[in-house]
Amino acid sequence: MPPPAPTPIPKRRAVFLDRDGTLIPDHGYLATVEGVNLLPGAGEALRRLHDAGFLLVLVTNQSGIGRGYFSRELLHAQHERLQELLTPHGVPLAAIDYCPHLAADACDCRKPQPGMLRRAAAALALDLRHSFMVGDKESDVAAGHAAGCRAVRIGEPGTATAAETLAADLAAAAAAILAAAGPDLP
Repeated sequence: MPPPAPTPIPKRRAVFLDRDGTLIPDHGYLATVEGVNLLPGAGEALRRLHDAGFLLVLVTNQSGIGRGYFSRELLHAQHERLQELLTPHGVPLAAIDYCPHLAADACDCRKPQPGMLRRAAAALALDLRHSFMVGDKESDVAAGHAAGCRAVRIGEPGTATAAETLAADLAAAAAAILAAAGPDLP
């Protein structure tokens, strides 16, 4: 008698998050740890998503590394600081990924390419069709769509976007995601 087939691991939902302009202020090429501060309401918004069962995954373009403006070590220190700021809100990041490349490098990870999202999906057994990408740029929206996610663009009312939803901030994005996801979260 053959051995029983392995039980498939159920796929989980995630919210992919851009960093600069979404979770923290966009300072351009941030070259300090001290510049990492949560935008108002970000911690609470992420807590609502986490409590609803979403894994939270940070995906960020950081071409400042490729340009020589700052090191990978500084970026890791910035992300440690970000996690420290999220801890009082009870918000763990399931994964953090970044692209250090320039647009001219033509890599598969720099948004709008979906490489970072697809890597996280494979590593964390994520269901991309039931996941969301949140960011303040159209490259975030395009990466989400290319990976098969729905997208929420953070921006001012009237901002042109291909995203399914335009939200004023992360709190509004979280509310839209929770409304769109419905009650049947895995």
